[in-house]
Amino acid sequence: MTETALYPAIKRFLEMAGYCVKGEVCGCDVVAVSSDEPPLLAIVEIKRRLNLDLLLQAVDRMRPADQVWLAVPLSRRGRDRDPRVHRLCRLIGLGLIAVDAARDRIEVLAAPTPYRPRPDRRRRARLLNEHAQRQGDPSPGGSSRQPVMTAYRQRALACAAGLHAGISRPRDLRPTIPDAGRILLRNVYGWFERTAPGHYRLTSLGEAALQRWADRP
Repeated sequence: MTETALYPAIKRFLEMAGYCVKGEVCGCDVVAVSSDEPPLLAIVEIKRRLNLDLLLQAVDRMRPADQVWLAVPLSRRGRDRDPRVHRLCRLIGLGLIAVDAARDRIEVLAAPTPYRPRPDRRRRARLLNEHAQRQGDPSPGGSSRQPVMTAYRQRALACAAGLHAGISRPRDLRPTIPDAGRILLRNVYGWFERTAPGHYRLTSLGEAALQRWADRP
């Protein structure tokens, strides 16, 4: 299907919204102007498929226009069906329409309005908490082939160091590690072994961890 085959449906869609529509104006596929004062200027770029070039072109069109739309053929499993693409268009402020030329039908997938994703307060709190509790900056950004030195791992290593130094009771670790009892009890990494109620010792895994991360904060 050619791009021009989509034009009639797009033109009617915009005319029904009160625009005067013309094709191929100053390098833009479709330019629509409202009768308002001052007039609203909308630009539509038509492509047979969504790609990065189309997005970059649309972003450039946002400078002179009040609204910018992307128009692609309606598909069943193409990029126009991908919710991530819809969110990206809304985030940028682009409109996205899927055109069924055979049925002369337009499906609005994203409106060209400023968009802010719904806040994820739980994830935000987790990020802020981890950032605040982590000591120093022990894991370089981009690390993917080794364990991340999280705040929890730092506290577990501090517990391991305490046991290695001869401390065996969680209450003796609490002045510097308030959740030492929970860390020793959960034993997420297998570093600790309870020898008696309220007493722990370091396992071989814990000794190896202290050696592996000896230079980490």
